[in-house]
This record gives sequence, structure tokens and C-alpha cells, in this order.
Amino acid sequence: MRADRTVLITRPGARAQALRAALERRGLAPCDLDAMRLERLEIDAERHRQVLELSLDALLCVSPFAVECLAALLTPRPAWFDAVRLFATGESTREAMRDTFGRDALAPHDGSAASEGLLALDELARIAGWRVLLARGEGGRRLLSDTLVARGAKLEELALYRRRLDTPAPPALARLRAGEYLALIVTSAEQLDHLAQWCTCAARDRTLIVSSARLATLAEGSGFVRVRRAQDATPEALAQACASFTDD
Repeated sequence: MRADRTVLITRPGARAQALRAALERRGLAPCDLDAMRLERLEIDAERHRQVLELSLDALLCVSPFAVECLAALLTPRPAWFDAVRLFATGESTREAMRDTFGRDALAPHDGSAASEGLLALDELARIAGWRVLLARGEGGRRLLSDTLVARGAKLEELALYRRRLDTPAPPALARLRAGEYLALIVTSAEQLDHLAQWCTCAARDRTLIVSSARLATLAEGSGFVRVRRAQDATPEALAQACASFTDD
């Protein structure tokens, strides 16, 4: 694998395959760090029944994997589903909701950080009294939840999965430490914080592709000197961000 075409990726789950394909179509060589896994959480029968019997005004999903996990629970579709407003934290999640549920969702389009961008939508500015289901992973930032509650929403949170952080695979870890790659792609603050412990000066001097302005600021604060922001977190946008600077 030639170092000058190698792109290190951290995206877990099925979305990694789409990202690899998008990079390969542009003549780049993806290398998976295998540093994060997504694990479904068990939802017991009583909690499942409660979700199906909810009365809702809005459904918010924070990731494509949240959509995948939720779809398995919403079979058959509950009575509230057809009329509920759908929201996604980004383009990848919006695409997953459209492909899975057959309906479009509202999402930020300007590359804003996921929670901040979603909360900036006019449609979520006045939600006092709304009954909202938030499909999310375990842990993570509380900004979205806390702001929805502060705006008067009656929030129901549904944790569907957890993230497991691992030491990168040895060959990829050696490449990361040596800075022997074209670019590193990071799409969450959790990934950035986790990988930073192995990023030497050589690694921090390589190009880092991020998916939001918030991540760009965090990366620069962590000492990365060549930070480039993709249009959004979709595989095509991330791959295009890598390909575009190779042509500079």
C-alpha cells in the first residue's frame, strides 16, 4: 500500500464499507484503523412496548447506526410513525432515514457540528410541549438533550448502542505513528480524542480530514496543523475532501 495514497479511516460499522468504496473510486487506498466498534444494546420487552405505544410529535436520530437499530424495533411500524416529524443530525443520517423509512428528514446542510446544526433549524426553535423521541448511542454529549428539554420538549431518550474504543490494529498503528499516509479521516470528537494518544509530531503534521467546524477547532487545538473540513460526514464528501487536496 503506497503511503502517498493511503487514507486512514476510523469510521465503524457498515458505513466504513461505503467510505472505503468512495475512496477507492478516487484512486485512494483506505486503511482501517479498527479503533472503534458499535455494539447494539438489548432492549427488553417492556421498553419495546413503551416505545411502540408512545404518542410523538418528532423523532430525532443521531447516526446511521441509530437508524438501523431503531428500524429493528419499529416492526411493525407503530401508529405514531406516519405523522411524526423526522430529524437527523447530518446528511449521512438523513440518507439512512430516507433509505430505511422511506421518508425524508430535516437535517443541517452547512457542515455544522451535528447537535449545534440541528438545534439551529427553525423547525426546532419553538417546540414547547412537543413529545420527542431521541434515538442515540449510550453516553456522548448532552447538548442536544439538554437544549430540547430547555426549550420545553417532553423528551424520551432511547439508547440503542454503545461505542467500544480499541487500540488500532498493529500495522495501521505503526503507519499512524510514523505519519506514513496521505490523510486521516475523523468524524467525531470521541474518535479524535482516542486517536490523539498515538499521534506523534509526524502524524499531527499530516492532513486531517474532519466533518464539521467544531471538529476542525478541536483538532487544531490538539496540535494538528493541516486540518481540512469536508462538506459533511457522508462517504462521498469525506472522500472528495481527500481527493481534492491531492490535486492542489
